Amino acid sequence: MSEPLASDTAFDLNEGRTVRLTIPAKPEYITLSRLALSGLSRVRPLPEETLADLKLALTEACSNSVRHAYGDEDGQVTISFELREDRLIVEVADDGSGFEPGTAGKNGNDAELSEGGLGIAIIRSIADEVEFGGGANGRGSRLRFIKLLS
Repeated sequence: MSEPLASDTAFDLNEGRTVRLTIPAKPEYITLSRLALSGLSRVRPLPEETLADLKLALTEACSNSVRHAYGDEDGQVTISFELREDRLIVEVADDGSGFEPGTAGKNGNDAELSEGGLGIAIIRSIADEVEFGGGANGRGSRLRFIKLLS
């Protein structure tokens, strides 16, 4: 079993604080991303309900990569947290087979009722902004969400 890698931690007071974590694409490592998020809440205290919602959105985003990106092969998921004065930007990326979200999670779409399809809807309901894209080097997928902080 490979160990997770804490790639880097960078602090820039003008641009915010960014923490990146790379974990094996295995369910048992998703908890580490939640712990990293909890750690950030010590730098910028968050209401308990907001932190719980963010942990849920993060778990759904990481679970999508773990479940769908690599099939039975090994892979990695990279999570970055950018903490700014007024927002938290979370990005979950992988180099797996990619993901076409289409309109999953939008009201009235049958896709959100299928097994596993509620994750996107949950993320959309918690975050103030959600963005999907391809991963680095044209492979994989990237899910980015922003939560505005008061």
